[in-house]
Amino acid sequence: MKFNLGCQLNYNIASDSTLIFNVAVCNNRFQNILHEDLQITSQVKVDKYTSSELENRYIRVNSSPGKLQLSYQATVELKHFEESPHNIPEVPPAQLPLNVLPYLYPSRYCESDRLIRFAQTEFGHLVPDYSRVTAMCNWIYENVAYLSGSTNAHTSAFNTVTERAGVCRDFAHLGIALCRALNIPARFVTGYAYNLKPPDFHAYFEAYLGCRWYLFDATRLVPRTGLIRIGTGRDAADVAFATIFGSVVMEQMDLFVDCISVGESPLYTDQAIAFLE
Repeated sequence: MKFNLGCQLNYNIASDSTLIFNVAVCNNRFQNILHEDLQITSQVKVDKYTSSELENRYIRVNSSPGKLQLSYQATVELKHFEESPHNIPEVPPAQLPLNVLPYLYPSRYCESDRLIRFAQTEFGHLVPDYSRVTAMCNWIYENVAYLSGSTNAHTSAFNTVTERAGVCRDFAHLGIALCRALNIPARFVTGYAYNLKPPDFHAYFEAYLGCRWYLFDATRLVPRTGLIRIGTGRDAADVAFATIFGSVVMEQMDLFVDCISVGESPLYTDQAIAFLE
């Protein structure tokens, strides 16, 4: 599948400030960047860094007072791995790859240690495989209202399960926390999302099952095959699209995602979706 995508971010900067952006899609074995263009319309110092393990791409901008505009566009080709969701087992901690172990632990927004009793009560009796993570997503979708403006930067998975309202990052945090509470490694993903209305940066999660990271999105707002990855981390603290140090006001944010080639795979599928490793 191929997608054209991009974003336009405009800021008004009142004093010397530093902005760290994470808006460029990652380039790896399953997500190939065919073309991209980054423009920053201001005389600013720009530094770029790509993390070695997850290939998250960070852009640091040190700006003086004034207007700052960032424009990013890319054409990306995705390669999905699809298989039947039946008989994809959970992996006990003793058999997990060592680099997966950090995604078993509680994190800032995913307090899995506070949700163990709830997770055991609701899902502990279910078959320990792909279907159990699906059941968690179903519970979130059916019991948590998707409500814009209902949460803020301090809202955690524990808050979401208590207040029963949130947006995509809250749905993802809760899915991750429930997985970790049952010893299923899970991690947070941000990206562009095809057919998301209104267009915005989207958050979802992956759970490690069998021998792969499988995609899950409890919001059900977009096709999983239309998710284009920007960043991966323990939770949203690792991969915010913009982290700001200084007196800065966002004036405009526009995104677009267009599908230009579907290929052999349908956009909507009931199969388990991962990426070719």
